[in-house]
Amino acid sequence: MSNNNANHGSNQNNNSEVLSPFHYGEQELQTRAGKREKMENFGRKTVRSFMPDQHREFYSQLPFLIMGSVDNNGWPWASIIPGKIGFIQSSTPTTLNIKAQAIKGDPLDESLKRTGAHLGLLGIELNTRRRNRVNGQVIESNKEGVTFEVGQSFGNCPQYIQNRSIDYIHEIGEVGPNYEKHCFTSLDDASSSLIKNADTFFVSSFIPAKDRPEMEGVDVSHRGGRPGFVKIEGNTLTVPDYPGNNLFNTLGNFLVNPKGGLIFIDFITGDLLMLTGTVELLWDVNDDIAAFKGAERAWKFTLHHGIKLKDALPFIAILGEFSPNSLMTGNWEEASAIRLAQQKQNEWRSFTLFKIEDESNNIRSFYLKPSDTGALLPFEAGQYLTLKVTPADAKKSLIRTYTISSAPNEAYYRISVKKEDEGTVSQYLHNHLQQGDVIEIKAAKGNFYINPLEKRPAVLIAGGVGITPMMSMASHVYNEGLRMRQIRPLTIIHASRTADSRAFSAEFKKLEKISNSQIRYISFLSKPSGNEKAGIDFNGSGRIDAQTYKQILSLDDYDFFLCGSAGFIQSQYNALIELGVSDNKVFAEAFGLASLQRQQFIQSTEPQQSLEASESIIKFTKSKFEQSWSQGEKTLLEIAEDHGLTPEFSCRNGNCGACVTKITSGEVTYRAKPIANVKDNEVLICCAVPAKGCNIVELDL
Repeated sequence: MSNNNANHGSNQNNNSEVLSPFHYGEQELQTRAGKREKMENFGRKTVRSFMPDQHREFYSQLPFLIMGSVDNNGWPWASIIPGKIGFIQSSTPTTLNIKAQAIKGDPLDESLKRTGAHLGLLGIELNTRRRNRVNGQVIESNKEGVTFEVGQSFGNCPQYIQNRSIDYIHEIGEVGPNYEKHCFTSLDDASSSLIKNADTFFVSSFIPAKDRPEMEGVDVSHRGGRPGFVKIEGNTLTVPDYPGNNLFNTLGNFLVNPKGGLIFIDFITGDLLMLTGTVELLWDVNDDIAAFKGAERAWKFTLHHGIKLKDALPFIAILGEFSPNSLMTGNWEEASAIRLAQQKQNEWRSFTLFKIEDESNNIRSFYLKPSDTGALLPFEAGQYLTLKVTPADAKKSLIRTYTISSAPNEAYYRISVKKEDEGTVSQYLHNHLQQGDVIEIKAAKGNFYINPLEKRPAVLIAGGVGITPMMSMASHVYNEGLRMRQIRPLTIIHASRTADSRAFSAEFKKLEKISNSQIRYISFLSKPSGNEKAGIDFNGSGRIDAQTYKQILSLDDYDFFLCGSAGFIQSQYNALIELGVSDNKVFAEAFGLASLQRQQFIQSTEPQQSLEASESIIKFTKSKFEQSWSQGEKTLLEIAEDHGLTPEFSCRNGNCGACVTKITSGEVTYRAKPIANVKDNEVLICCAVPAKGCNIVELDL
């Protein structure tokens, strides 16, 4: 943000004429993020040319102040000034009187002695996680301190601030007995270790004026995360950029002037590591950034020179607890492990069962962690896992798909399986699996998942065990809502036979409570018992139909997600269409061979003979087998089975993706439109046959 009224039309003038509080760099990044109009409206309301009384009082109770400055050579620095509580006072809404000096050896000292010097100030209270920012300039300086004039004042969110308590170890205003100053141009092992273990640092940035030698505006801000959130490669640091207030003060300054000043504080020893250097914005997300949990983009800092002040602070700060938002993020070690695991995501991987929990009288949850030291691959809320098990009496391994019921932020996978009377695998899981057992799993797949950041309300409609993906979706929406400070409105409608067979009701009710009913849970029982009361134990009874939706929903603009048996999904889809819901607002996941028959795009399961080859040759390269094929004959999977091959499969209708096979030559068509995604050189053999005009299909089997 700018502090000068004359440049870029970028502040509020004394006549209260409201102009943009943002300069070009901030505006450009807000535009890239699709937040320009919203941030402009927000900024005009919240960025002030004065401090409200609440902020003035806040600064007076602080034990230290973070400052950003620029030295005479044009390098930015981030600094900390400790003082006795009350060392900052506000005599007017536009001034701060700071009775303290820079720490010995800090480049900030020259700026504090220079009238007119531009500074960025950050007031941060670690024990309450509050923070406020002020940008302006020095209007008076003496041996006792400075008088600072406010250019811009605005509050900041506490998202990634860790809770700490301060304990003084020597006199304020003095350095410790082991004080040393060390200047350097490259990071040594001790400095790298401090950065690697840091969960907090502060960053200063500025924009220079185009027509005068002094700086137009200086800013200083906070950055936090889990230890390891700053990557070190020689003298270059890579920092993830998490979702924040979307003002882009720091990154906007970097866009205009790619220089930054960083300070890492050793809160245990009182040592300060101060760095200044150049910055590169990594706005476009690459694979490494995408693997970093919680990161939207990143930036790189390359050291030009730095200062280490040993035993400089009069206090230490003891870590209490991490910010909940910080705990939702990753670090670079985890990101690297995820990238490594992604290279083998199509391979079977061993997972250990560490917990078993009954969710109802017929649904049991199985909690799984990788048996190796590799990372747990991320997944979308609503996706499924492909499992391979070998029951004792089975002639071969059996493959099934089960939806993940845990949220993507969890450190494990949870699948919740209904015990089916005729279900060989579900019976095996319920009757034989014990803690410590190992299961083979492939990475999560599926196109049925929710966007938690969408503003449009969503309705999750589930029948029976179809509630499992909805549990993952609802938890994910809540977690991302906390992180992004806006929970997507959800209504969960769950139809069960009885209360005893109903899974996750307690979890949904908890989400309803902690979300202040932004997430709403409605339970229907088809056969409630005589002891169960409507309005207490459940919300309604009987079938869910169009009339039910009229009573529950305002029939505004919703996204609808359906999951359950084929009959349940079809009936709910028909009811929604009857009410005028657009087909493209309805998303469905079905089990087994179930597929939704949509009103406008009904997919036939009959052979599409016009698209099939009349005659073709099918070759399996690994098994050195080939056979002639004629239109209307068996699928590629069935042919492979006839010849004793055992390719992996599960659903047999192109939904799960378990049968994906590399095609080395030829083209295929599908007798049923597949749902699972495949690469250009892959084919779902369960429903594929040679395509029209193709004489030879060659598969890597």
